[in-house]
Amino acid sequence: MWSKIKLFLDKKDVKLSPKRYFIDAMSAMAMGLFASLLISTIFDTVASKTGWDWLASVADYASAASGMAMAVAIGSALGAPPLVLFSLCAVGACSNTLGGPLGTLFCAIFGCELGKLVFKETKVDIIVTPTVTILSGCALASLIGPGISAIMTGFGQLVMMATELQPFWMGILVSVIVGIVLTLPISSAALCASLGATGLIGLAGGAATAGCCAQMIGFAVMSFRENRWGGLVAQGLGTSMLQIGNICRNPWIWLPPTLASAITGPIATCIFKLENSSGVASGMGTCGLVGPIGVMSAESFGGALDWIGLLLVCIVLPGVLTWLIAIPMRKFGLIKEGDTKLDL
Repeated sequence: MWSKIKLFLDKKDVKLSPKRYFIDAMSAMAMGLFASLLISTIFDTVASKTGWDWLASVADYASAASGMAMAVAIGSALGAPPLVLFSLCAVGACSNTLGGPLGTLFCAIFGCELGKLVFKETKVDIIVTPTVTILSGCALASLIGPGISAIMTGFGQLVMMATELQPFWMGILVSVIVGIVLTLPISSAALCASLGATGLIGLAGGAATAGCCAQMIGFAVMSFRENRWGGLVAQGLGTSMLQIGNICRNPWIWLPPTLASAITGPIATCIFKLENSSGVASGMGTCGLVGPIGVMSAESFGGALDWIGLLLVCIVLPGVLTWLIAIPMRKFGLIKEGDTKLDL
């Protein structure tokens, strides 16, 4: 019985593999997120500084397509046939609305694999395959959406508890937590924007900015030998989420930028007293330079020391610290050649 099931799954290219679901699919999802939500953020930032209303409109369209882009990217990584792939657009739109990027990951995988199982198994495939793919993915989204919202709420409560501590410990905890959320397949910008009436702003926003920048610049610098300039730009101005597949392969690569964020966070809050004026910008890091622009927009920003702090906390220290921390880890074999290579 099991042998027949296995043969059928093999024929349908359905492989119950952690690597396929948590490395290949997540890596592809990061690309889909970059090609929609994150590039829209860059467009929006440019539009706000240049007054190009047409580019702001394009940014809105790109952002609205983020759920669909992530779902199609996941389906592509799983080898979905065209009819299943196109049906995943609806799954992505639904699951991203109800459960964000994390919900999109689970729902797109579920809908894609079930769609592949029924593909070309009936004479009315044009109806059956989209129906199974869309209904299964959307049904799962309705089931797990509340749970994922609870996870985000828990993260939010943890961050808010951290903001009540003294600036030093708050700087460490907020920087590390928000930085980790940035790299995970959940939205750090949404988390920061949803905390309180105005979001994570002020000194806590500065700490969050430091943590996000540490992840993005840290990974960009640490992986430069393997990804060169393309990787530097994609991670430094795009997202560190591109490394999530590599993190699943070797979690040790996440330690250097995370430790760097634990250092830059209190530097931002205790030494330079950097603040961020926007909850959304606090969770964006150097994506389109939104995080640093949010810091520059704060009422308290303007002196020479503020500019030095901004440059050190957001650019220089994340790269230098991550690179230095990674050196002994490479020496002892915890991080090996190719561990941070991206398929760009």
